[in-house]
Amino acid sequence: METNQEIILGIETSCDETAVAIVKGGKEVVANVVASQIESHKRFGGVVPEIASRHHVEQMTLILKEALEEANLSMDDIDGIAVTEGPGLVGALLIGVNTAKALAFAHQKPLIGTHHIAGHIYANQLMTDLTYPLLALVVSGGHTELVYMEAEGEFKVIGETRDDAAGEAYDKVARTLQLPYPGGPHIDRLAQEGEESIDLPRAWLEKGSYDFSFSGLKSAVINTVHNAKQRNVELKPEDLAASFQASVVEVLVTKTLRAAEEYGVNQVLLAGGVAANSGLRNALKEAFDGSGAELVIPPLHYCTDNAAMIAAAGTIAYRKGKRSSLQLNANPGLELGI
Repeated sequence: METNQEIILGIETSCDETAVAIVKGGKEVVANVVASQIESHKRFGGVVPEIASRHHVEQMTLILKEALEEANLSMDDIDGIAVTEGPGLVGALLIGVNTAKALAFAHQKPLIGTHHIAGHIYANQLMTDLTYPLLALVVSGGHTELVYMEAEGEFKVIGETRDDAAGEAYDKVARTLQLPYPGGPHIDRLAQEGEESIDLPRAWLEKGSYDFSFSGLKSAVINTVHNAKQRNVELKPEDLAASFQASVVEVLVTKTLRAAEEYGVNQVLLAGGVAANSGLRNALKEAFDGSGAELVIPPLHYCTDNAAMIAAAGTIAYRKGKRSSLQLNANPGLELGI
């Protein structure tokens, strides 16, 4: 094996995607297979943990086989196995963790428990070299965080959500507007057709704070819909979507820009499922145009949950000498780290 050409197999089952990927040298994706469960959860309006776990059981060996075939490799070629240890749904996480443990034991390979959010951040490394210090804006269904990284594998959360994450607020607003699951993409599409004509709040919190809060905004949208119904006033869904998205995006972008300037970072990374949102992507590009920090936005297939990002983060941990024992367990409350 050449130096820095480790071949790491990644496994991701934190929510409703069963994913296996193989990454060489932390950057070259040689296989990336994802089985989505959206159709199974759509009728419930959200992810049902028990159903998600059962689907992972059904899909895991098939996805693993497909990834190895796509890479034209065998387990003998693999240098380490990275798996999402947490956070996530405990039942779903357990399927991936136990698969990784079985593979590590059977093939005598190093096992590397990996943080899901570290994976989202390091998905950007699959596209470009990371230059430290940097700032990552993590925006997903369960997380909204600003993470300062002074060096590789070092994470300092300087801001986080105090209630609903941005993605969670998107899903709740989508349900209020009776849009299908997952709601985020539908809100984004509607917002592009509407006008920001409805006054909705921005939660800036205390002066200088990098924390976020979207619960009040979500409640304001729900109240706006209910009040319109009571008054028998027609409310354009596209205008409400545009107004809601404008509020979310303004707060995210403003705080990210301020943090990037205060911390003097070289790069700003966008990460997480909501990183696929076109309104957020465009607003960040506009805000950082001419900025001293380089803005890095991953392609859509690296925004949503995938195993290539877990293999990328796992490669950093592997190089730092991290090894997990066969007592590794799912940890839904795992703190961010390598």
